[in-house]
Amino acid sequence: MNLRDALRARWPVRVLRAQWPVRALRAQWPVRALRAQWPLVVVGLVFLAAFILVAAGFWRRGALLIGIGAGVAATLRLLLPEDRVGLLAVRTRSIDFVTTASVAAIVMYTAWTIDPLGTS
Repeated sequence: MNLRDALRARWPVRVLRAQWPVRALRAQWPVRALRAQWPLVVVGLVFLAAFILVAAGFWRRGALLIGIGAGVAATLRLLLPEDRVGLLAVRTRSIDFVTTASVAAIVMYTAWTIDPLGTS
């Protein structure tokens, strides 16, 4: 008896197909991935709105929104536990928070204090 026959005797094909509905799992993976990575999705949506503002010509408001998005990322990284933070976790919590909060502060300060020169 070879390995394939042993596996078929132990787990018949019809039982494996009944236990693993492949089509249902394939259809659910985008939703499950978005639920697991919701902090990154939130920050990404803020950045998307900021880039839309920049493309529309409102570059100061867009830059301010980029800083706010980095601040949201820093806040989520600080408050969420390690198993819920998802892809926002790059290094340790303190290093991630300090770097993203610093970037947020610098970008918001720059967007707030730069001379508009007649633009928004």
